[in-house]
Amino acid sequence: MDLRNQTAIITGAGKGIGKAIATALAKEGVNLGLIARTAEDLKQLQDELGGTYGVKVASAAADISNREQAEAAAASLQLELGNIDILINNAGIAKFGTLLEMDPSDWERILQVNLMGTYYITRAILPGMVKQNSGNIINVSSTAGERGFATGSAYCSSKFALLGLTEALMQEVRKSNIRVTALTPSTVNTELASGAGLKIGDEDRMMQPEDVAELALATLKLPPRVFVKAAGIWTTNPQ
Repeated sequence: MDLRNQTAIITGAGKGIGKAIATALAKEGVNLGLIARTAEDLKQLQDELGGTYGVKVASAAADISNREQAEAAAASLQLELGNIDILINNAGIAKFGTLLEMDPSDWERILQVNLMGTYYITRAILPGMVKQNSGNIINVSSTAGERGFATGSAYCSSKFALLGLTEALMQEVRKSNIRVTALTPSTVNTELASGAGLKIGDEDRMMQPEDVAELALATLKLPPRVFVKAAGIWTTNPQ
């Protein structure tokens, strides 16, 4: 399916997977609404993508775990860009520690960003998709949403919950021709992963953000009559 002249909103767009997906969509001629916490990252990417690919790019700095900020960002981008065809819920944070070691505020923060932030943005964008009777929503979960691991109670809980949200929403909106997909990558070579203390290994062999972007793009380009419910992507031969 040709994506040219469609419009996408991407959360966590300033770095990593979000930035890679934004770049991949811009190459396809998709207009972009970028959301992230850091305004400088957004401005730099906005100028880069708009200037290189000639697409319309708008941005809004927001902490999507805050409902008011999330809704304000979504409203601002819809006002500037018009109808939204694609929503990429990518924003997420990670921190690891045993259930007893991790401070409750850190545990709650991970759930607030990874789950509630996705909910807030989706709830703000979804009515427009229902009205136009079409749309694509991709939620970036993780293999941590499919199996738990020691020190990952908060992160795994957020990603398991995100898969549940994706499944339920898919059943709610498919009759409105809205496709809802979950992506479940294993560890990706990003600032989030290294900052959380995950072992990255040989960068030439490790999954890169651009690899996840290719998967997202492939799901979006399928004929409208079908969709990918969930798709995992793994590093072939990690160190």
